[in-house]
Amino acid sequence: MNLPSSERITVIENDSPRGFGANHNLAFKHSRQPFFCPMNPDITIQDDPFPGLLSAMDIQGVGVAAPVVVNTMGEVEDSARYFPTIRSVVKKILFGSKGIFLEVNNAPCVFPEWVAGMFMLFRRESFMRLNGFDEGFYLYYEDVDICVRLWRQGERVVLWQGARVIHDARRDSHRNVAYLKFHMASMLRYFAKYWGRLPKIE
Repeated sequence: MNLPSSERITVIENDSPRGFGANHNLAFKHSRQPFFCPMNPDITIQDDPFPGLLSAMDIQGVGVAAPVVVNTMGEVEDSARYFPTIRSVVKKILFGSKGIFLEVNNAPCVFPEWVAGMFMLFRRESFMRLNGFDEGFYLYYEDVDICVRLWRQGERVVLWQGARVIHDARRDSHRNVAYLKFHMASMLRYFAKYWGRLPKIE
């Protein structure tokens, strides 16, 4: 494997595979900047989203900001949603309802209940207060969980509508049994952890 030569880049090689949250928590230990940005390798950036996202961070109480995510066809993905509930999961299974937090026309930002983990920009101190991602979620729902915990500690989640990134989604849990098992296990862990204890978002 050809490793990058820039001194600004640190490559971390695991002795054994780790989950999404564990990998990003390890990366955070090497970071020294005031912001921390977990980002999937299948994200493409055309126009710099960070000036807008940093503007979002100036809003009082914001702990994490995210851009609008579009697919390779330019269609907006379901990256900003309401918290999953048993009712919403049943509606998704029966009717395909995804619980998407709809965009607000002409508003620079909106405050969804959670944003997907393929691109999140955290304030460093917010991530530290949360002790990072819950590594009990090996894959899936760790993004929902960390947003729940942000709201519970009095911080907000923001979607900055002026910033966009492209996501070449694989949707592995739709066609790979192993990933489907990760998805189901994480869903069960989430409901066990927050049954009847989700924060109320005004």
